[in-house]
Amino acid sequence: MEKSFGLHFHLKKCINNENEFPIYMRITVNGDYREISVKRKCDPAKWNVGAGRVDGKTEFAKALNSFLDVLQRKVYDARVNLLENDHPVTAENIKTLLLGKEISVHNYMLMEVFKHHNDQMAALVGIEYAAGTLERYTTSFNHTRSFLEWKYQVTDMDIAKLNYEFISEYEFWLKSVRKCDHNTTMKYLSNFRKIVKRCLLNGWLQKDPFMGFKMPKREVERTALTELELEKMANLPISIERLRLVRDIFLFSCYSGLAYADVKKLRREDIIIGVDGEKWISSKRQKTDVTARIPLLPPALSILEQYHNHPACVIEGRILPVLSNQKMNSYLKEIADSCGIAKNLTYHIARHTFATTVTLSNGVPIETVSKMLGHRNLKTTQHYARILDTKISMDMKALRNKFVK
Repeated sequence: MEKSFGLHFHLKKCINNENEFPIYMRITVNGDYREISVKRKCDPAKWNVGAGRVDGKTEFAKALNSFLDVLQRKVYDARVNLLENDHPVTAENIKTLLLGKEISVHNYMLMEVFKHHNDQMAALVGIEYAAGTLERYTTSFNHTRSFLEWKYQVTDMDIAKLNYEFISEYEFWLKSVRKCDHNTTMKYLSNFRKIVKRCLLNGWLQKDPFMGFKMPKREVERTALTELELEKMANLPISIERLRLVRDIFLFSCYSGLAYADVKKLRREDIIIGVDGEKWISSKRQKTDVTARIPLLPPALSILEQYHNHPACVIEGRILPVLSNQKMNSYLKEIADSCGIAKNLTYHIARHTFATTVTLSNGVPIETVSKMLGHRNLKTTQHYARILDTKISMDMKALRNKFVK
């Protein structure tokens, strides 16, 4: 339904006739307006601008005001007509009905709108969006189409049919059929909500199907390697080259905090000399487009030097010969077994390890960690980097000693 609606009669100055001006009706819906001539004229001296009517009780005034009242009722009747027939309430549609014309009905289809959105996003990858963002919306598009086939046995549907039940059933399908956890389900629904919002803003959808639908995120316990596990992995003798390579690149992220995508795109020119005269990483994060500036710790520098002359690095100008994310995660599970690490090891755990075990546990302030991780706000860092018991113990030790004294 429209958020604002207005109707006003006014005179429009006419150069050809100085004594009487034509009367126009202005219909405004959500700030957009249309004007219609009522085919009547009035002397400006007799016109009440505020009331939008003729002053006085002459027969002329009574007849004209009565005529304008009838037109006003027709405008409100047209508005009701649009609502009853599920047409968008717009100034243009009301004007169309008043002129005796039929509303041009265009059925906007959900998957067509979704595809158009993704096509536009694809054209802006590298300009406004990261490739990973497009990948998420592509996956969301495929999930939505699969849901339509599962629930309604169709490959597309009119967006006018979207309602609260659709959203609730979609949530159920993501959790039960796709086996998505709660937070992943909320991410897919959030992507879908952007498409719904586009339809609402364009006036193609009259009611938000997400109205009243709650989308809370659940707190997730972040997994990280302990100092002992990190040491065991670093000291593990590995004879298989592919596993040794993956172990070293994973360790590099443990000591730099870079995500997989950021390590993969890192080039030699991204290694700079910082304000302290030491080597730093200065690179924009692919996910947030925020520049991360990270002083390189000795273990990370050692790994970079080890692969400096690797053929893939020399030819492509990269700092590390990173494999595909799928292979990295697959090989990390082999490495975890060899180290006796009973955790579902994935590459992203390296980032958690940097945030907790490597930095926060060693007294690095969370504000500094947030900057190095390339986060936009501290709240994001607090999700990634939980304060370890050892850090709490260290912080409270000084306070305990103060009370003892």
